[in-house]
Amino acid sequence: MKMGRRSKGIAFCVLCISLCLRIVQGYKESETMRTLKLEQGDSHEVHCSRERSQAAWKIIEEYLKPFVEKERYQISRRCRLHPDNDLYRDQEQHKIHVDLNEWQCGYCRKRFYTEKYLDRHFDNRHYDLLNTSHSRCLADVCGALHCDLVMDSMPRKTKCNPAAAARNHHLCESLADSCFPVNQGPSASHLHEFFLRQFCDAHACTGGQKPFSRGHRKTRSIFYLSISILTLVLLPLFYIFIYMHQRGIKGGTVELKRISKSVRKKKPS
Repeated sequence: MKMGRRSKGIAFCVLCISLCLRIVQGYKESETMRTLKLEQGDSHEVHCSRERSQAAWKIIEEYLKPFVEKERYQISRRCRLHPDNDLYRDQEQHKIHVDLNEWQCGYCRKRFYTEKYLDRHFDNRHYDLLNTSHSRCLADVCGALHCDLVMDSMPRKTKCNPAAAARNHHLCESLADSCFPVNQGPSASHLHEFFLRQFCDAHACTGGQKPFSRGHRKTRSIFYLSISILTLVLLPLFYIFIYMHQRGIKGGTVELKRISKSVRKKKPS
């Protein structure tokens, strides 16, 4: 009897152990599947900040490109500031600003209220159009280009970090050397010097030099555009008024002459 009870107890223990092993194995399999799904769901994640890339491109457009165009200089593709080295450049070119609160996707023509929602649409629906085979992230040069000044609506007073300033200064100088080699002629030499003064000199904790000290693209204000349009509309009307006024004066003069002649004819001789 004791042997029978022992055998039953052993069998029960073996059964419990096997059940526990199956439960653990099933849990591991489900955990593996969950991890795989998460990896598949995040497979299109791009480790390049779109916001900082936009800020960098805005700085290039406003504080560098006008001076490059003035020198009639062609930036090489080896330069990290070249448009081809911006991961999001093609998507940015497929943004259509229809109206004040209306943006349109150039790929599928879907419309959005703000540019921010259009950016999310690009991330969710058109991520497959990004060429991520090359390390082309314009946000990586934000430290050299002072992107934080453009991104912060309210400037923040922060304590200068000498190590970060030195790192950004080194990156800035490397951009100047690669984008505008001094041995490529007078234009490249001028732009190399300009780039150092415009961007690199401000990377210091002395506070003596401000970023973008050489100026930026001159943009026409809304007020100036409104005045120009109003002038173009009113100027023809003004000339029409002057013409009609002069014509009226001439017509009145002719009529007076006719009246005076008729009066003279009626006088007795």
